[in-house]
Amino acid sequence: MNLNRVQKIDGRVRIRNVLVSVADKSGLDEFIPGLLEVCPGLSVYSTGGTYMVLEKSLAGTGKECALRQVSEYTGQPEMQGGLVKTLDYRIYLGLLSETYNPGHQADLKRLEANTFDLVVVNLYPFRDACAARGAVLEDARTHIDIGGPCMLRAAAKNFLRVAAVCDPRDYPAVLAEVKTSGGTMDIATRFMLAKKVFRHTAEYDTAIADYFAAIGDFSSASVYDVK
Repeated sequence: MNLNRVQKIDGRVRIRNVLVSVADKSGLDEFIPGLLEVCPGLSVYSTGGTYMVLEKSLAGTGKECALRQVSEYTGQPEMQGGLVKTLDYRIYLGLLSETYNPGHQADLKRLEANTFDLVVVNLYPFRDACAARGAVLEDARTHIDIGGPCMLRAAAKNFLRVAAVCDPRDYPAVLAEVKTSGGTMDIATRFMLAKKVFRHTAEYDTAIADYFAAIGDFSSASVYDVK
């Protein structure tokens, strides 16, 4: 397999397009409006319940036009139950494309796709769902996040160009940097955030693996009407 090895990158990347999809929506009503204040022309792409929260927080601010639904961008409606929202070629082209790769730039142009410079994603609360009183295997299964870890890993892999934020506690620091740097983020910050993402997704997968391992065989789960 012939893998790309990048040498030329930008130290600072201007934030133009943000992809937002979060289970924990705390702090979002300040973070996203704050970004819109300091990043002229910024577009915010969002999904499902996150979109509704942002729509409410931006109402009457004059910034409503910056908000777009991911389904509008991809041309595909969300799967019932929100099972598929962001697993789309144009989304991952926008996350993984490299700035100085002519082939990637040609693909972006061909599909009229946008690059995403900032990804704000946190995951379904798997541990909390499993720890709830009376929780069964089906509660755990439904709280296994698929699209969230994929987006975070893609964005973190491409820290050369993309900032990936998985923790609402990082919102103030990210916003402060963007404010003081003319709407950009530095490679050192992007790398730091990437390290945090890979630790976060590794711990998330470990929690799932440990939960399933503790159950034993399938018959012990006894929550399904098997036909």
